[in-house]
Amino acid sequence: MNSYGRAAAALALAMATACTAGPEPSAVRPSSSAGTTGGTGTNFYVDDEGAAAREARRLRQEGKAQEAELIGRIAERPTAVWIGDADPAPRVAALTQKAAKAGRVPILVAYHIPDRDCGQFSAGGAANPDEYRAWIRRFAEGIADRPAWVILEPDALAHILDNCTQGGKADERLDLLKDAVETLKRQPRTRVYLDAGNAGWIRDPGAWVDPMRRAGVATADGFAFNVSNFFTVDESVAVAGRLSEALGGAPYVIDTSRNGNGSPKGVQGDDAWCNPAGRALGAAPTTRTGRERVDAFLWVKRPGESDGECHRGEPAPGAWYHDYALDLARNAK
Repeated sequence: MNSYGRAAAALALAMATACTAGPEPSAVRPSSSAGTTGGTGTNFYVDDEGAAAREARRLRQEGKAQEAELIGRIAERPTAVWIGDADPAPRVAALTQKAAKAGRVPILVAYHIPDRDCGQFSAGGAANPDEYRAWIRRFAEGIADRPAWVILEPDALAHILDNCTQGGKADERLDLLKDAVETLKRQPRTRVYLDAGNAGWIRDPGAWVDPMRRAGVATADGFAFNVSNFFTVDESVAVAGRLSEALGGAPYVIDTSRNGNGSPKGVQGDDAWCNPAGRALGAAPTTRTGRERVDAFLWVKRPGESDGECHRGEPAPGAWYHDYALDLARNAK
């Protein structure tokens, strides 16, 4: 899974760049999350069939109590479920039905845009625009009238801005994202957050305003930030807050799954984002963030699942990486 890092500059550069004014902000739907004001919060769904849960059960059965306890720190938290199935409807329906029966809200990641991950470790996605439009409609059908939060297409916007999409494909991708937002928002209890990179990738938040508007952020419930990356909450808010203001006060969510120790310093390339050493679990998922316009801290990236081979022979994207999971849990404060 791409962690946005290979295009990231140093955070200092990202935060030092002034936000350009850009066009006049369009209206963005206000946050309805209880998290920013206290409230009762949202009870997110815990995936008891995820890799961490299965691993914790295995370790307990083998009598490895200490390791089971560490992996349990991951397994017991609500984490997003990434959906890239050729037909997403059956899996999405099963997840939302199970979550609704438990009185909880699942976090889903729609991850199937054409040319996904710009041909890198998580390359794939729909074969063409028509296939994607049909796919996102099946995704929405799977949700139906049940509650769900959807993180829409990690990387998709960022790769437009770093020139991954060429030959008119940027316009095509923006149209697909807008259609996806509108399709998902027809479901009455679905919240949608359009992915918007991270504090290392966004050098100029003003440059993101027009693409995000064209991608439908005003129809969405806001945007997602720091997905699969490691920047701290403070670092993320410093940049995402400026982007939010440029978008007329758009709410956003922050991926805190592995940002407990922040991003690695003094490294570049794959080492900066692909299973970097010394990282830690971050703040537990909650809508009680205490941060203005921050709807939730979420574990979007599933801790313990590999970012990719990293040119070091590590597990494939999304595969369980046991030693890395243990380190994330051990290093958590």
